[in-house]
Amino acid sequence: MNQTFENELTQFAQYLLMEKGFSLHTVSGYRMDLTQFFSFVKKRGGIQIGDVDMYVILGFLRALKVKGMSQRTVNRKLSAIRGFFHFLSRKREISADPTEEIRTPQLRQPLPHVISLRDIEKMLEQPDTKTPKGVRDRAMLELLYATGIRVSELVTLPLQGIFWSEGFIKVFGKGSKERLVPIGTPALSWLRAYCDEVRQKVPGSSEHEEVFLSRLGRPLSRQSIWMIIKHYALMGNIREKISPHTLRHCFATHLLERGADLRSVQMMLGHVDISTTQVYTHLTKDHLIKVHKAFHPRA
Repeated sequence: MNQTFENELTQFAQYLLMEKGFSLHTVSGYRMDLTQFFSFVKKRGGIQIGDVDMYVILGFLRALKVKGMSQRTVNRKLSAIRGFFHFLSRKREISADPTEEIRTPQLRQPLPHVISLRDIEKMLEQPDTKTPKGVRDRAMLELLYATGIRVSELVTLPLQGIFWSEGFIKVFGKGSKERLVPIGTPALSWLRAYCDEVRQKVPGSSEHEEVFLSRLGRPLSRQSIWMIIKHYALMGNIREKISPHTLRHCFATHLLERGADLRSVQMMLGHVDISTTQVYTHLTKDHLIKVHKAFHPRA
């Protein structure tokens, strides 16, 4: 079974990369989940791939729950298994897809964590813009909040992806899907200052296309962005937990609070399904209720 599984898994990974456009990170996660699943199958007697049925898969899912895994994690592993067997079914490597009768449990959508506009502004003001690092960090923070892009999109943003005169950036989101996002004047100004006054003086900067570089001339990592944001949040005495994704949540929520339509916010965030964007309306409803109670004469 192992050799057959490895061969099929390799072909499945190539399919996800080449045809579905999944990132290497996502494909690596699928491989880990499927390897764990087939380790479970092997312990049950080493049945062949074609002999795996719904009950084997359900047994695996139950074992994960017994180990204390969250429903979200279990659902993710089921998604990997479902994709794998659907792939084999399309290739006619198996007679029937054992996942067809398995329903994915619905999860309660957690409300995104946001901070106030006042706290955002406090954090944006923390970098010392008299230093090259401060200019870089101010440009980075301004861009994250102005566009709502993911941290993975920030660290891979190329210089060619900035359209200065149009006031847009081009980013490649999940599944390498391309989208244009408006920047706004303040963020564009800081980005220009960084690129013109700081970046070109960084040693080895001409060897990289990524916009944001370390002082050693290397592209910043997602982890370093997280640490930078945490640092400035502490400097601004912001007590709430904050991460790069918090700025994305704030971008969406603050837009909707000020009257932006859901479809436009969906496009800027790069959400495939508008239901993903709709979670922000729960936050704005709370905001509207507070405004109504505070200012309506008969509230």
